[in-house]
Amino acid sequence: MSKKKCVVLLSGGLDSATVAVFAKSRGFDIYALTFEYGQRHEIEILYAKKIAHYLNINAHDIVHLPDDIFKISSLVLSSGKEIPITRGSAIPSTYVPARNIIFLSIALAYAETVEATHIFIGVNAVDYSGYPDCRPQFIEAFQKMVMVGTKSGVEGNPIIIEAPLINMTKAEIIALGTSLGVDYSLTSSCYNPSPEGKPCGICDSCMLRKKGFEQAGYEDPAIQR
Repeated sequence: MSKKKCVVLLSGGLDSATVAVFAKSRGFDIYALTFEYGQRHEIEILYAKKIAHYLNINAHDIVHLPDDIFKISSLVLSSGKEIPITRGSAIPSTYVPARNIIFLSIALAYAETVEATHIFIGVNAVDYSGYPDCRPQFIEAFQKMVMVGTKSGVEGNPIIIEAPLINMTKAEIIALGTSLGVDYSLTSSCYNPSPEGKPCGICDSCMLRKKGFEQAGYEDPAIQR
């Protein structure tokens, strides 16, 4: 009997690595997608490959998007702008326009093509940076779209969008991943890492990661790079 299939959005970061291991623990055959879109922290693609190898994922595709889709409006990308080191109450300047809408749409097409039943994404609405496409409302809305806009949905077997980390703190995510055997040395979360992958330690993503490991009671192996 063949395994059930899922598509995992694998960025190379802490959350997506945890989601990938979680999906594997559920018995899924993983089809991983990693997106290259001109991001400044493109070294995360290397870490996504490391995670895929570590988990023995046979189907891992790098999807290349034109980097000028997002370049004008996002600081995350190679736009020459500086990454902010302070957080405000508004949607941050590191927001990438419609990123998860685009990523999930491609993942959905891929899932129908390979006959996967689930898509796993590592979005989080608790310890996150204020992105609107990381909230439960977004996942719920996208699931409704799946129901009416895909062959699988119309025929009554909709692909399920799973966001198992969405209501967890970063510390809870790290504790879960550790219990499942995630090797967090194979992950990269920094928006502005060195060419060798060493995290800057001061960007918003680094600070959230640091807080999570401290609260979970573990040492972050990425610090040793």
